[in-house]
Amino acid sequence: MTRPLEGIRVIDWTIWQQGPVASMMLADLGADVIKIEAREEGDPGRGVLRAAGVDVSQMANFYFEAHNRGKRSVTLDLKRPESKEIMKRLVEKSDVFVQNFRPGVAKRLGLGDEVLCKINPKLIYASGSGFGLDGPDAERPCMDYLGLARSGIMNAAGSSDDPPLAIQGAIADQMAGSMLAFGIMTALLHRERTGEGQTIDVSLLGAMTWLQGLSMASRLMLGNELPRFSRDSAFNPLWNHYRCADDRWIAFAMAQSDRWWEDFAKVLGRQDLLEGDRFNSMMNRGIHAKLLIGILDEVFATASREEWCKRLDAAGDFIFTIVNSVGDLPDDPQVRANGMIANVEHPNLGPLEMLNLPVRFSKTPAEIRGPAPEFGQHTELLLTEELGFSWDEVTELREKQVI
Repeated sequence: MTRPLEGIRVIDWTIWQQGPVASMMLADLGADVIKIEAREEGDPGRGVLRAAGVDVSQMANFYFEAHNRGKRSVTLDLKRPESKEIMKRLVEKSDVFVQNFRPGVAKRLGLGDEVLCKINPKLIYASGSGFGLDGPDAERPCMDYLGLARSGIMNAAGSSDDPPLAIQGAIADQMAGSMLAFGIMTALLHRERTGEGQTIDVSLLGAMTWLQGLSMASRLMLGNELPRFSRDSAFNPLWNHYRCADDRWIAFAMAQSDRWWEDFAKVLGRQDLLEGDRFNSMMNRGIHAKLLIGILDEVFATASREEWCKRLDAAGDFIFTIVNSVGDLPDDPQVRANGMIANVEHPNLGPLEMLNLPVRFSKTPAEIRGPAPEFGQHTELLLTEELGFSWDEVTELREKQVI
């Protein structure tokens, strides 16, 4: 079955997570992604688990596999002049060039957009940066953690009394990588219509600021960001989460709470909450929110989450769901039923499960073509079969330590 980006070639000169996520998404959509790695060091993501003292000889390097599946690996020493000829031939035959090094690094190595776009005017030159290409901090080093810090999301997570909170999973890298893939797709569409290539950039700071669009809109238009959520004093107790007797949580999202309040109180077996005027309207429940939430905490602690779900489902159309941990997700039937997990056959480790792209296409579905490549796995074949180098030239390049 045809996939959306079949026939598109991507040069992937990226490391860690932000850039590799973008090119991985393009690979899942059918693009031929050629990962350029430093001849000796490779992508540092290959060694991230070893650096943490983890023996990966009998297990998947989940960090590298997740971000580099379905790509081809080519090793080059980009400081050697012979590598420039290889990159020139590759750029001439490619549609997209992706890099996520600090602003200035690509230019110093002769791989800036002003050079590569002259070689191929139709090239989409995509950069993943930390703080953007302009401004006083443009050339400062940046990693995911600093993207969380600078964007304000550390002070949006948690309750009002919490210190700034980090969020696990490198979500700044993941978000910026996803936005970079979106930018590349849009630039490819523009090129199809006009024939024009262009340069694009997505920063960790910009992507994480965009992720908080509603709070930013409040700050920009009203002067105040949305406050941190405090569970024990939420203005609408029916927009909250509660711990059940089995130490599992259940969450409610009934914004128009007056519509559900009477039936909700009956399901809880607390018709006494309907007496008087303390809780008889959303406004009054908000005024007495701390008291009501305390009562609801006690109620939900009397039965397991499974039991509460059964009672709520039997009683009406309440808007609620379970609260998962990341560890729960692979076993969630909704995750499985919607194909959010895919099976990939690894040549050394056997079957692996990986997260699928969250976009479903009826005609051109995404597909994980295979695991991440071995270091330099495709160097010689790419040079000889696709870039026109002879085997004697390849041998010479290897002797000179270019590849």
